[in-house]
Amino acid sequence: MIDYEQILNKRVREIPPSGIRKFFDIAATMEDAISLGVGEPDFATPWTIREAGIYSLEQGKTFYTANSGLAELRQEICNYTERKYGVSYNYQDEVLVTVGGSEAIDLMIRCIIGTGDEVLIPEPSFVCYKPCTSLVGGVPVPVETKEENQFRLLPEQIREKITDRTKLLILPYPNNPTGGVMKRADLEAIADVLRGTDIMVLSDEIYGELRYDEEGHTPFSAIEGMRERTVVVNGFSKAFAMTGWRLGYALGPAPLIKEMRKVHQYAIMSAPTTSQFAAIEALKNCDKEVEEMVREYNHRRRFIVDGFREMGLSCFEPLGAFYVFPCIKSTGMASEEFCERLLEEEKVAVVPGTAFGACGEGFIRCSYAYSIEDIETALKRIARFVKKHNN
Repeated sequence: MIDYEQILNKRVREIPPSGIRKFFDIAATMEDAISLGVGEPDFATPWTIREAGIYSLEQGKTFYTANSGLAELRQEICNYTERKYGVSYNYQDEVLVTVGGSEAIDLMIRCIIGTGDEVLIPEPSFVCYKPCTSLVGGVPVPVETKEENQFRLLPEQIREKITDRTKLLILPYPNNPTGGVMKRADLEAIADVLRGTDIMVLSDEIYGELRYDEEGHTPFSAIEGMRERTVVVNGFSKAFAMTGWRLGYALGPAPLIKEMRKVHQYAIMSAPTTSQFAAIEALKNCDKEVEEMVREYNHRRRFIVDGFREMGLSCFEPLGAFYVFPCIKSTGMASEEFCERLLEEEKVAVVPGTAFGACGEGFIRCSYAYSIEDIETALKRIARFVKKHNN
């Protein structure tokens, strides 16, 4: 009899499963259940993007691409980044096309972090940063962001956490799960802390196009002196509604991209060819479609925030991504209990805030990347649930 406890990698065994999928998977087995749990656009990929992918198949373009990705796609990524944000990259050695933004995150961490190295991770935040750090023997160092500060990362918080073992800072903005954003002035304050150190930055900007304030998104690499220490992670899943195409990219200094490409080369080879041809079309010709989706998200955002406030739950106003992070402390229930009972009693799936770090206790995450009809029905059920348990 094989003792799998002895055979399996200890670091892997100690990593908990993602808290995001748990309630979604249960809801999928329930009749008449509504899920606000998964961050996936309900829009189909714009037709012109799908058509470009189909046409590439019809032409027989089913070969491996270069490890870094199609040269034309890398050029378009650079063109798009300069056109949108005014930051220039060399398509030949400063861009790597990956299997989703998640692979880019993993590659960056693997190429920077060794045993005992510390990674500063603002929380609440996306679930992958801690496990990716732990898998390579690094030490995740949570940095708690707070509702009263709009879930922004403050410069003094970083100063307090830096040690001689600090090697990497994660900047996950616009933020999943809170919808919090960092304005340019906020980023400049963070940059002031990092100047004079060798601390690198992983700036996860997958939701960069989904901003609802007038200022809009600023890449961290656009801040003076930060380009040389920053890898920007982005992709096509959220802004272009291309989750299933599994395509992302990393932009960064050539020496670091070179090492990331080596790991990508051995582990992956190249990102999906069909997706790459589709992505070229997305970057070149789909600004209008993205703008239309953002307008609809903004409508849903206002609707769901108002809905939570009307039922008596405090709800921070998110200015990015497509999530709200309402506070449920008034119900007297912990986040996990709230989500379990809500699913059982009202057939609505949401995610406990603790899935995104211990400081998420007392909150839940709800995605508004769903139809306004589903959101309205879910809000009515949640309001009934809250009224019942507040009494």
